[in-house]
Amino acid sequence: MIEDGDRVAVGLSGGKDSLVLLAALQAYRKYSPERFELFAVRIDMGFQNADAAEARALAAYVESLGVPYHVEQTDLAEIIFDVRKEKNPCSLCSKMRRGALNTVCGKIGANKLALGHHREDVLETFLLSMMYEGRLSTFQPKSYLSRSGITVIRPLIYAAEGDLSGAARRYNLPVLHNPCPADRHTQREYMKSLVGDIAKAIPIAKDRMCAAIMHPERYNLFPPKGDINAQTDD
Repeated sequence: MIEDGDRVAVGLSGGKDSLVLLAALQAYRKYSPERFELFAVRIDMGFQNADAAEARALAAYVESLGVPYHVEQTDLAEIIFDVRKEKNPCSLCSKMRRGALNTVCGKIGANKLALGHHREDVLETFLLSMMYEGRLSTFQPKSYLSRSGITVIRPLIYAAEGDLSGAARRYNLPVLHNPCPADRHTQREYMKSLVGDIAKAIPIAKDRMCAAIMHPERYNLFPPKGDINAQTDD
């Protein structure tokens, strides 16, 4: 995912996942055979109820790591909730934040954008795509964005969310509370709850679901429409 000479920007939301990712990549730099630069980028959504003290603590932590930190001020919260009055804001918010991140990457000359998605994010996105879009689709560990010339990497994609939560607590990372009014009331949150309920009934379910997604040789889906002879049952 990371090559010699890369300029890697970590999309720092202030949540546990992106904080663990930043700390891990900074630690990795110390013994990595690849020489790369690391930056932290946070998109300030413009929520009026955001905790300023928490934001200062986050900035102090990033500074203690010795990582350059860029905060992009935006009015995305106003656009999404006050102007457009989105009932299901997550999809639009994600696209707008990603666009802002890509713009900042261009400003600072970063060629790679590292995001803190983990194993459960993969499962939840897969279920969201299947149930709401009729697609079998989820995150890729690494993907190239041809329009911006940026490569998105997800170094934690095989890590369990519980392990990241434990790391954040163990190292007392300055996690920001999410001020979004839609927090905990989204389709993704429902999928998180659904996956949790399945795992309670079938303890190995998460591992098996991830294995099904992450091992293409195990796929056994329908052939393209009209091509009934494309696959055999040998």
